Amino acid sequence: MSDQQVEQEHPVTPLELYFDLVFVFAFTQVTTLLSDDPTWGGLGRGLLILAALWWAWAGYAWLTNTVNPDEGAVWGAMLVAMAAMFVAALAVPDAFGHHALVFGAAFLIVNLMHIALFVLAGRGDADLLAAVLRIAPSTLAGAALIIGAAFVHGGVRPMFWLAALAVGYFAPLLVGMSGWRVHPTHFVERHGLILIIALGESLVAIGLGARGTGIGAGVIVAAVLGFVVATSFWLAYFDFFPMRGRQMLEERRGAARTALARDAYTYLHLPMVAGIVLFALAMKETLAHVGDELDTIPALGLCGGSALYLFAYVGLRLRLSRTVGRGRFAAALVFVLLLPVALAVPALVALALTAAVWIALHAYEIIWWREARSQTRALRVPASAS
Repeated sequence: MSDQQVEQEHPVTPLELYFDLVFVFAFTQVTTLLSDDPTWGGLGRGLLILAALWWAWAGYAWLTNTVNPDEGAVWGAMLVAMAAMFVAALAVPDAFGHHALVFGAAFLIVNLMHIALFVLAGRGDADLLAAVLRIAPSTLAGAALIIGAAFVHGGVRPMFWLAALAVGYFAPLLVGMSGWRVHPTHFVERHGLILIIALGESLVAIGLGARGTGIGAGVIVAAVLGFVVATSFWLAYFDFFPMRGRQMLEERRGAARTALARDAYTYLHLPMVAGIVLFALAMKETLAHVGDELDTIPALGLCGGSALYLFAYVGLRLRLSRTVGRGRFAAALVFVLLLPVALAVPALVALALTAAVWIALHAYEIIWWREARSQTRALRVPASAS
């Protein structure tokens, strides 16, 4: 394949956006599961399901980065995968209970469609086909383990899920990234869009939390503070990261580019999405009980969600420069230290403290990194594909 073919970009299509909406419904279902079972066990099950959903979404992000989803066969197969994922999303609240087999079977169909489409895409590209065939056994084995989890009970079922996710996530590290293709502009845009849609789910959670409470002063203040925190999630990402991420990918070629795409996007965007989902859980509980102290899991969602989101950026910096930086690392630690406080004060106060930490972080970055931000934001207009 020529360099010109490799670098040929295509825009994110409406079908991809529609595909993402199905996954965001699934993310919303995870928030519902966590809200209905705010225990350590419920948190563990919710995060396992979220990791499985991200695994599936990330696979299709790589697929549609390589092939045009508007082509007839691809278009039809993606609709089949979307229907299967919609069924899986319906089963999410009871994926560890009576609907375990429904979720597993639907998840297997999603992965089968993914592998089949990648095999078709690789027919004229021996390197890509070899890469797909290297990853196919682990992908299908992981999906099979989730089906197998439906036939075991008790503490064994989460072990099956952990094994499935370990197979799915660690296989790309073991088999290497040679043969894969990444078109930077499309890849970066796709991940940015799923993050925006996930943030939209957190705003919905604010509205759901306020439903039935009466729009009093406390609820209004909590809603505004929740909006401030959600906006902070958005600003922390879109202020400069898409431009810098695209630049980092464009500066690399071959396996170095695909390895960075895997680490920075497939791996390190998962804790970002998990942080948003945890924050959405916290907002549902905070709006419903603004004057009460938060229980452990909602408090963890409020403080830990923000910390997890920022630690993802720390991990990215560590991957690129072997340093952890200052501002975001320090803010993430403050959020961790804030957890005991969030358990001892009214929910509204805990939310206000969370918003204050975010505002302080943004003020620091705007002042301290003013010149670097300006240079990075100048990259907002992408270079034309070669």
